[in-house]
Amino acid sequence: MYHHVKNLLEDRLQESIVLERPKNKEHGHYATPIAFSLAKKQKKSPMLIADQIAKDLCDLWEFERVDALNGYLNITLSNAFFEYMIQKAFKEGNDFGAKKLKSQEKILLEYVSANPTGPLHIGHARGAVFGDSLCKIGRFLGYDIDTEYYVNDAGSQIQMLGFSIYFAGKEYYLGETVHYPDEYYKGEYILDVATLAKQEYGIDIFKDETSISLLSEFGKAVMLEEIKDNLLDVGIVLDKFVSEKSLYNRWEATIGKLEKNGGIYEKDHKIWISSSNLGDEKDRVIVRENTEPTYLAGDIIYHDDKYMREYDRYINIWGADHHGYIARVKAAIHYLGYDENKLEILLSQMVSLLKGGQPYKMSKRAGNFILMKDVVNDIGADALRFIFLSKKSDTHLEFDIDELKKQDASNPIFYINYANARIHTLLEKSSLEGEEILKASLEAIPKDAQNLLFNALSFPRAIEVAFEERGLQKLCEYLKVLSADFHSFYNAQKIIQTPTEASMLKVCRVVSLSITIGLKLLGIEAKTKM
Repeated sequence: MYHHVKNLLEDRLQESIVLERPKNKEHGHYATPIAFSLAKKQKKSPMLIADQIAKDLCDLWEFERVDALNGYLNITLSNAFFEYMIQKAFKEGNDFGAKKLKSQEKILLEYVSANPTGPLHIGHARGAVFGDSLCKIGRFLGYDIDTEYYVNDAGSQIQMLGFSIYFAGKEYYLGETVHYPDEYYKGEYILDVATLAKQEYGIDIFKDETSISLLSEFGKAVMLEEIKDNLLDVGIVLDKFVSEKSLYNRWEATIGKLEKNGGIYEKDHKIWISSSNLGDEKDRVIVRENTEPTYLAGDIIYHDDKYMREYDRYINIWGADHHGYIARVKAAIHYLGYDENKLEILLSQMVSLLKGGQPYKMSKRAGNFILMKDVVNDIGADALRFIFLSKKSDTHLEFDIDELKKQDASNPIFYINYANARIHTLLEKSSLEGEEILKASLEAIPKDAQNLLFNALSFPRAIEVAFEERGLQKLCEYLKVLSADFHSFYNAQKIIQTPTEASMLKVCRVVSLSITIGLKLLGIEAKTKM
């Protein structure tokens, strides 16, 4: 609808148009300040130009009225145009708002990528839900998106996992006194992995430190499976898991590219990348004195691997604590000979969780984290997904899970689902056939029904903006507003057994369609009964 009107105006006026929603609903459905930009070209008053354009547009069947007001053009859409858009929406069905791009942009989307050393906590969950929904919306809009999880399995953290399992086994199964270093992994899950290792290899696995490497690999595999299960609990399945360790055979070739492009130098028996020349606060070590590559080296190899796969765009979703890492990675991409501007990095801020106004209890199983699985068990996957998407990903999120158990307007996911369930109840109560509703005229519907219809038909634009701006909270807000508008309409109007029953139910069906698809793109199944 938005693009139909925008293209219509641009074809008629032969100018690029900015199309807005008037702050005052009484002024119409759309507004444009085009007269102000034309005033500079034509050296006329914008009021005079707007008056003339309003007269010139009055013959368009899509518009009921075009009014000039203080230089702005306010457009009220016609019922005939609404009818056209409704029929189009119903014909598209579950593809309402979907696009088939003429030239599909290929995107590689990497998200989660948590170290495989423990279960997912709620900080990981926010980035996971955001990445999954961004992918769903992008694919719906016609983008060719592949998703990927980068497994950090080449660093010291994996060896530390092996040691942690080893010490847990010595303490619990061999009865030895163990002093855990502060940096080692703790929590009941480590003992769980030690128990599985004992079942797999026998108790002797904990008697000799030569088994550390085997326990490291075993623990990593167990944790990766648990991470996949944690993600599946909220409906997330990634296309590919890429092992950092598996890429290290390319290190010599990768460092050769950096050297060829003048991106590295040797100093103090270390190899440095000249990242400060490209926006980083200082140069970074990529090879230590002992010739071992640093953590950054692994990311450089991985991004070289990504770019060799020739996507049009690369999107990484990182935790907010990686903010300072952006410049050095982009510098490395530049020195590898690629366009660093093709990489887009989105940050996901941490989450503060409350229960009854008090900090949520840490998981005994994880030690000092709140596990994603615990929260899902407490409030359900749908509530978790919606609340994690309800604020811009790079802003801090705090919420009380008890609020998400309420069955009233304060709980957004309940309120949205309740709107959809109410519509389905109305359709069940009505004695009208579907075809009768579909053919109903819109001429007699009240103003609040027309405004509701306009909002429901604005769904394609809402998802388009949410994806383009990487602001999925805008889709959440759209669904909350649409549902609130429906509840107001429902409370103000008698629908069943009235002369306008068919036309009002027609409007309701469009609302339900937008809610259903909108929730699906957020990874939530809309409820039809409550």
